[in-house]
Amino acid sequence: MRSVVLLLLGAHLAYAGTHTYQYFYTAASGLPNFPKFVAVGMVNGEQINYYDSSTMEAVVKADWVKGIVNPTEWKNIWLGSQQTYIEGVKIVMNRYNHSDVGVHTWQEMYGCELNDDGTTQGYGQYGYDGADFVSLDKNTLTWTAANPQAVITKHKWEANRAIAEQYKVYLENECIEWLKKYVGYGKDTLERKVSPQVSLLQKDPSSPVTCHATGFYPSGVTITWQKNGQDHDEDVDLGELLPNEDGSFQRMSTLNVGPDEWKNNRFSCVVGHQDKTIRKTEDDIITNFDSVPIAIIVGAVAAVVLVIVIGVVGYLVYQRKKGFKPVSASDDGSNSSART
Repeated sequence: MRSVVLLLLGAHLAYAGTHTYQYFYTAASGLPNFPKFVAVGMVNGEQINYYDSSTMEAVVKADWVKGIVNPTEWKNIWLGSQQTYIEGVKIVMNRYNHSDVGVHTWQEMYGCELNDDGTTQGYGQYGYDGADFVSLDKNTLTWTAANPQAVITKHKWEANRAIAEQYKVYLENECIEWLKKYVGYGKDTLERKVSPQVSLLQKDPSSPVTCHATGFYPSGVTITWQKNGQDHDEDVDLGELLPNEDGSFQRMSTLNVGPDEWKNNRFSCVVGHQDKTIRKTEDDIITNFDSVPIAIIVGAVAAVVLVIVIGVVGYLVYQRKKGFKPVSASDDGSNSSART
């Protein structure tokens, strides 16, 4: 397994009442032991397929997807598009006057959402080196540039209106149709409910204490801390939601207080998932890493591996709900990347 950690996962995954279908394409430069192009598809935050330019094979990653789509169809699409993305990262590197030295990435995320009330959403976004680049407004068929370098792409793609029109048609029709099909086939898996395993982990008595929840599904979970029975949100670092290899999720929250603070107060971690609440107190802290349950170790390793495999730089970029910051459009030029 390739061992390049690019950035921490921060994807918009799956939430109660919403089904999601997303694709993440990553072109990387400057990583000799990492594929130049990686494609990953996800339904409700669960990985369904994988392709990279090193193996040039499409792989089904979820058992319930087998039989729905012939992997050869995915392979043919990605074989035909990977060079476009590989060239795309070089073009954007030139925009920033970046040399071939160092690691650079060009990413696209596109997908759609289907809510329980029947409403739908669709989106397409690009990022470079872990930062927003351009984002589609499918209602106006325009592109939002996040920085001056992206204005060139904005002008080029808006001059060719067919690019945005093709996006819109796909996102509002084919994407939703496939999402409904996947949800129907994977109903037993995608609508399952599994409670989290929760542990308090501490390296030594002077180290921060981490509350780790893993193995839960769906992804909606809350992790909070209480001090002497009252909500406590100071000195707390909440980690990103991460997928496990089995399609479940994990998340952690770390409380950074000293030994005296622990000694003089009663702290507890409260994990909420679906209708269940799990509380862990100081008595539950595991301080010897050798005694950490093997399921926790396996889950953490699997999540890191999945982050690596997906090629995740843009996941942090593509938290759509945080909004996209535009800049004024004043330049002109071209870009070779487009949605496949």
